[in-house]
Amino acid sequence: MRRSKLESYEDILGALVNNPLTIDHIAYEINVDCTILRNHLDFLIKNGLVEERGLDNKMLYAITEKGTVVLRALNFQKYLKKITNKIRVIDEAIQVIRKLEKNKRQKKSEN
Repeated sequence: MRRSKLESYEDILGALVNNPLTIDHIAYEINVDCTILRNHLDFLIKNGLVEERGLDNKMLYAITEKGTVVLRALNFQKYLKKITNKIRVIDEAIQVIRKLEKNKRQKKSEN
């Protein structure tokens, strides 16, 4: 299944959260082509979420403080979505239980 751009950006930020990486390491970690990754990195750099760092003739990419904040917000949004779904399931279960209890009371009153 193809990832959306937002999902790709989130994966890149997640890969960089612990330490700076080369483009090859990022591509391997998130399983994406280097050409596509370069375009995504350019976007993240333009928006101040990732920065380039030169080290020993290697270009490393690192998440910025702003990138960390955005990643946390995206992770929190996923967390809230999971909680919302669980609450919906619990609410549906409670409604079923109430209906079953009501049916049980009606059958007792009929007898």
